[in-house]
Amino acid sequence: MTELQALHARHSVRAYQKKPVDPDNANLLKDRITQLNEQYDLHMQYIEPAGAVFGGLASKLTGWSNVPAYIAMIGKRGDDLDERCGYVGEQLVLYAQQLGLNTCWAGIFKRKQVTAAIAEDEKLVLAIAVGYGVDHGHPRRSKSVEDVTDVKDMPDWFKAGIEAALLAPTAVNQQKFTFTLDGDTPSVSVSANGPFVRLDLGIVKYHFELGSGRKIR
Repeated sequence: MTELQALHARHSVRAYQKKPVDPDNANLLKDRITQLNEQYDLHMQYIEPAGAVFGGLASKLTGWSNVPAYIAMIGKRGDDLDERCGYVGEQLVLYAQQLGLNTCWAGIFKRKQVTAAIAEDEKLVLAIAVGYGVDHGHPRRSKSVEDVTDVKDMPDWFKAGIEAALLAPTAVNQQKFTFTLDGDTPSVSVSANGPFVRLDLGIVKYHFELGSGRKIR
């Protein structure tokens, strides 16, 4: 499975089978995390077992069950940290899909139960649940290309990028983003406020770049 194929195949999963992640897959994920930490100056960590992080009220509110492992999205505090975590974390999500794993970006979980090492100048942005789902998730409702751009005569690569972006997971499935095109330069902005808006923007940017083959502002 290519990364682009993983983008189309992947859906959020909150209910997992009662089994640990295969050690070979766990090691591959850890290696990829190490590479991305160095490349993007982050401190992401793979944690298994997940312990009580997805239990209690978090489970009742979201439907979490039997989550075996998670990736703690951590980095030094800064204005771009959330967006960077979204951009990099989605690369891990798609890599996990290529390995035959299921994932879900976790907005609600027990932060005090996270056992990752977090320095005083660092922030735990979010967690990504990882494991073997009881199923592979389901497609969700999505806006159309025309809903998120005013560009009328769009090149094929631009449309392909937006179509990939519309498959990106966003908080409460809001998809509060708008794409524009200045000559051959694409850009995206968000029109909502909230704790996960900048993280969503990073995820959307990565999807667009993967679908279009172009960098985006």
